[in-house]
Amino acid sequence: MKQIRLLALALLATSMLTAQDYFPKNDGVKETNSNFHAFTNATLFITPSQKVTNATLLIKDGKVVEAGKNVSIPKNTVVEDLAGKFIYPSFIDPYTNFGVEKPKRQGGGRRSPEYHASREGFYWNDHIMPETAAIDSFKYDNKTAGEMRKQGFGVVNTHMMNGIARGSGVLVALNDNDGEATRVLDDNFGQFYSFSKSVTSRQSYPGSLMGAMALLRQVYEDADWYSKGNIPTKDRSLEALISKKGKVSFFEAGDKTNNLRADKIGDAYGVNYVIIGGGDEYEMAQQMKATNASFIIPINFTDAFDVSDPYLADYISLEDMRAWNQEPTNPKVLSDNGVPFALTTYKLEKPSEFSSKLEKAIAYGFNKTKALEALTTVPARLLNMSDKIGGLNKGMYANFLITSGELFEDGTTIYENWVQGNKNVLASKDQTDIRGEYTLAIGGKTYDLNITGDVSKPKASVKVDTLEYKNDFKYQENWVTLSFTDEETKEIFRTTGIIPTQGGNFSGKAVLPSGLSSQFTATKKGKSSNVSEEKEEEDKKEPKVYEVLPMTYPNIGYGNAVQPQQQDMLFKNATVWTGENEGVLQQTDVLIKNGKINKIGKDLNAGSAKVIDATGKHLTAGVIDEHSHIAALSINEGGQNSSAEVTIEDVVDPEDVNIYRNLAGGVTSIQILHGSANPIGGRSAIIKLKWGEDADGLIYDNSPKFIKFALGENVKQSNWESYSRFPQTRMGVEQLFVNYFNRAKEYDSAKKSGRPYRKDAEMETLAEILNGERFISCHSYVQSEINMLMKVAEKFDFKVNTFTHILEGYKVADKMAEHGVGGSTFSDWWAYKYEVNDAIPYNAAIMASQGVTVAINSDDGEMSRRLNQEAAKTIKYGGMSEEEAWKTVTINPAKLLHIDDRVGSIKVGKDADVVLWSDHPMSIYAKAEKTIIEGKTFFDLDTDKQKRAAIAAERNQLMKMMAADKDGGGKTKKPSRKAPKHFHCDTEM
Repeated sequence: MKQIRLLALALLATSMLTAQDYFPKNDGVKETNSNFHAFTNATLFITPSQKVTNATLLIKDGKVVEAGKNVSIPKNTVVEDLAGKFIYPSFIDPYTNFGVEKPKRQGGGRRSPEYHASREGFYWNDHIMPETAAIDSFKYDNKTAGEMRKQGFGVVNTHMMNGIARGSGVLVALNDNDGEATRVLDDNFGQFYSFSKSVTSRQSYPGSLMGAMALLRQVYEDADWYSKGNIPTKDRSLEALISKKGKVSFFEAGDKTNNLRADKIGDAYGVNYVIIGGGDEYEMAQQMKATNASFIIPINFTDAFDVSDPYLADYISLEDMRAWNQEPTNPKVLSDNGVPFALTTYKLEKPSEFSSKLEKAIAYGFNKTKALEALTTVPARLLNMSDKIGGLNKGMYANFLITSGELFEDGTTIYENWVQGNKNVLASKDQTDIRGEYTLAIGGKTYDLNITGDVSKPKASVKVDTLEYKNDFKYQENWVTLSFTDEETKEIFRTTGIIPTQGGNFSGKAVLPSGLSSQFTATKKGKSSNVSEEKEEEDKKEPKVYEVLPMTYPNIGYGNAVQPQQQDMLFKNATVWTGENEGVLQQTDVLIKNGKINKIGKDLNAGSAKVIDATGKHLTAGVIDEHSHIAALSINEGGQNSSAEVTIEDVVDPEDVNIYRNLAGGVTSIQILHGSANPIGGRSAIIKLKWGEDADGLIYDNSPKFIKFALGENVKQSNWESYSRFPQTRMGVEQLFVNYFNRAKEYDSAKKSGRPYRKDAEMETLAEILNGERFISCHSYVQSEINMLMKVAEKFDFKVNTFTHILEGYKVADKMAEHGVGGSTFSDWWAYKYEVNDAIPYNAAIMASQGVTVAINSDDGEMSRRLNQEAAKTIKYGGMSEEEAWKTVTINPAKLLHIDDRVGSIKVGKDADVVLWSDHPMSIYAKAEKTIIEGKTFFDLDTDKQKRAAIAAERNQLMKMMAADKDGGGKTKKPSRKAPKHFHCDTEM
């Protein structure tokens, strides 16, 4: 056989065929599994922490028979001596869609959504598909399998990435040689979830993150009810969900805050999700650890922005620039904080990017042993397969890598990736290192031959003096083929030769430009030249490590380097707007202690409190916005005519910069309302603007319960031309309220009777209204509809709490006062749509004159920063006194929100939510110098100036890093601007 091979290669010298062309790469060669195969004298990693030198790995029938020292090798065993080489377990990717066709998006116009499920015998919502079995659409993908094996992977977990409940997956070994019966390790593996709708259905609900969360909770409730035999008809979706209880549950959350949202749902229903993150977990590492969840982490670190155009560079947010700088630390930070996680190729454009991204993480401090664990033992544990994969203990699958050195070290080559006992050659492990400088003699001429690059895939340059010749160079299985063109004479030389085992000089057959056969010799002079070594280093493109800039809270522009600390303070000689019967007090002191207003008076003793000279300045309670849509990730759940089951508390966004901007306008508390997409909207979130805290830290403790209702054009969908959802008229809106409250009465009666009942989050919420436990804030404009809802409420024996907008409130103010409902309105908006043609700026004053509690709200992220000035308009339009005008943005909204016992005025015992103004608080010249919540300063005018300077300096520093990265050959992407989110009542999400 050897003689035949040599003859064939000699013949090749006279043609343009190479050894590689004639002898195809040995990828996927199947060893005879009926025989033993032993790998001896290797450095063997049985697990990442169990390293054995001079060890033997014995395999048979695709399994490990023995691993370690003193292994007894049976007769007739195929033995390979791996002295100087290393063996590792192959990697595991626990989250992919390998071999599963990407689902195709359902067509159709946006304005004609479907409100009902398209399937019979399954759950009522198309986006809940736990019955889906990925094995039904699985087709083994040889090409991708080969790409994954090159990265070191031997097993992948795959599923159909479609819907909220996605069904089961397939655990598959990347074994090209055996059929599905062997390589499919589990064809009904786990359960998969996400917050994303199915792309194969046009059913409109859920249309938001909060809707997805509410739906998933209801699914778990329904599964529990169904499992007890309470539903006579079959539901194949719930049957599937129940049958798979106890299987590993994977939840694709996608970012740090969604990780926490998914974990909360899991905790509520006893499901310990394995959470697929988004790569930004380093920003909340302690919160990730507190979940006690395990994670699967992508390493699709973002590329640097091309900042060469200064105008385009201005579009880039500081948040995005920081992400480029800080994301590579994510694996290290999670590891250092004891968060268990596996790594995945998911979200990479192609698997071949994985090794370079991992190298970058390691360059940024990720421990190499931890990296190996994140690719072997940890994913094996997450998959409940630690007895079969992830290591090389007896009885485990023979999935292993043979390498030239320790993994993740410079210059280490993966030679082979064995999967279930099948060898896959990635690079020849018997290939001699031929890199170096040579004198090449051929046809009476000499050339400088310099061989550089990787050991298994070297590169060559052919020169005479400084003139370099174009060449084609290949080296495989110790055979070299080289052809090059002499640029002066245009003569082509072709050579083929074999490398001696010991390396050094080599020679072989040559074909001269004349076509005559000859010989060539390559005499080694030494190592590669310095120039070539530099080129080699450049070719490697080793990750450049930049200074990692510190995070802030939140980790965006204007975030806090250090979280504000509670501090005792004494404001001296202020003009104090109490908002109480005491009115406005001149030259008065206010002492704040332990986050509360402790004393109000003159010449107070500061004690250990910080003294703030407020002479000539005004101290007020913080502004409260009864109707806001800032600080939320979604506002509308319009997929149903009632969405009482959803809550804004699920989607509070603590990183919305509008929180900081509102603090700069003296705002300390807001109600984040659901929008007006449906007559019965979602539940509210009442928050304090504690910039830098997480979502839970913003929401009021023991928060009053509110829900958004809506009347008018939006709820009957005349504004977006949808004609398939009830109601379509104002008459229908009234009937809808009556129908839902009748249902809620029946539900509440069944619940109170003690009989078994199906828990329904929507009905639970509406029953709370009937029982006086939840308050309605209703979007309204027209007097007829305002009257209608008050009558419906009185019919069911409850009161509407607040009419918001209420621009025709002046027409029914007396009836509102009699009903006991408050009005939260705009100061002077009118004529922006047909419903508000009759609006007048005297509305607030007229309602107040009839005894209605009146607040001025914003419904707008920009106006909310100027509510102090909006309040002043009630003085011009209607003649309100200054004190009464100021109450419309402080104590009155506090009363409407039922938090007036805590905030809204300066009174001993209330929370120290106060603002120090530079001038009269309703003056256009007034600035909020300090905005304080519970004794913590969350906005300070002087600190704000420092933050602005720091942002400019940091942007400049990051741009220099990005420019250097581009100059060093790093990939870049075009600058992009994130469109700011400005939510309103009718925002469609």
